[in-house]
Amino acid sequence: MTYDVAIVGGGMVGATLAVALAPLNLRVALIEAIPHNAAAQPSFDERTTALSNGSRRILEAIGVWSALDAAATPIAKIHVSDQGRFGFARIDAREQGLKAMGYVVANRALGSALWSRLSSQETKVFCPAVLSGLTANDEAVKIEFAESGAKIAIDAKLIVAADGAQSVVRSAFGVAAEVRDYGQTAVITTVLPQRFHDNVAYERFTPEGPLALLPLDGGRCTLVLTLAKDAAHFALAWSDQEFLAEVQRRFGFRLGRFLKVGRRVPYPLSLTQSERTSAPRCVIIGNAAQGLHPVAGMGFNLGLRDVASLAELIAENARGAADARKYADPGNAQLLHEYDAWRRADRGGVIAFTDGLVRMFSNPSSVVARVRNLGLLAFDLLPPAKSALSRLSTGGGGRVPKLARGVALT
Repeated sequence: MTYDVAIVGGGMVGATLAVALAPLNLRVALIEAIPHNAAAQPSFDERTTALSNGSRRILEAIGVWSALDAAATPIAKIHVSDQGRFGFARIDAREQGLKAMGYVVANRALGSALWSRLSSQETKVFCPAVLSGLTANDEAVKIEFAESGAKIAIDAKLIVAADGAQSVVRSAFGVAAEVRDYGQTAVITTVLPQRFHDNVAYERFTPEGPLALLPLDGGRCTLVLTLAKDAAHFALAWSDQEFLAEVQRRFGFRLGRFLKVGRRVPYPLSLTQSERTSAPRCVIIGNAAQGLHPVAGMGFNLGLRDVASLAELIAENARGAADARKYADPGNAQLLHEYDAWRRADRGGVIAFTDGLVRMFSNPSSVVARVRNLGLLAFDLLPPAKSALSRLSTGGGGRVPKLARGVALT
């Protein structure tokens, strides 16, 4: 069987692409190793994701947001501070003319919404399926895998690597990736503060690493506590009271005392950046192309713009071929070149911004500390700077994909 597009990886980014391509009447296959509702599925675990407004529009345009809206917590304000310094910065959605700065959604809810949508469309899903071989030629890619013990081989005009930071597809196409270990671990859990969060998202930089609090329903917050690897090992063994005391010490009492904490889960942090975003008949998206530190919450949002850009180019290619009464080849070299060029500025800007934040706020120099303190104060006083950051978080610095503007592909 020959498919137009084969997506390897059915996590948040891969599944979104499969849903986005559904209206284009293409033959699409999705290959995923672990069922979306399995406890071992790494994409749809107990973590939450902060979605930008552009990401909300993408999910809305492909028909997924309606299943998430009721479970999504809006972010009314963002508050950034540096422990031990008086500088801070605030961004208010109303001042930016927005209903919300973004939305916090449970990964499991997002997975359920995406895969429910997949089940209602004609995408061919192979799951659980494990790759065993990839062979590319000028015309197509032969993909070999095992599904429930049965050996299967298909051809695809375009293969999409959406299989995460340790991408097997990316490696099979000889695309190297630079990995920078931050020497940190994010301990992620849920906490209940004494005071209601008022839908404010907090980013607090401390000498030991950043701390983020994202608003959830019921007054709860998702906590992302970044620690050195050794410290994270000990933090996981602390009692709830010891853990909450440490969070209190770092965050302060803006929300009163922290009363309860949920199960703590560790996630090692690094920057993974592929040297290219495509290879002949292959496109690399999401964490397979760039795995980011969660400090600015931009990783998944960047991956969704990968999806929206690629889907738009595939749609344009199919439409152009139909007008010329010829077969559309979504794996043609010109399409891949256009994808690389389109994603270059957005991808490079977000990677540099995120990595720069990690480096700047982990620098122990007192001079750097004074500079960043003044920077936060200046940012808080300059509306154009806030607007610029808002545009960066939605990919608004260059060509914005149709789906990110809420415009359907067809």
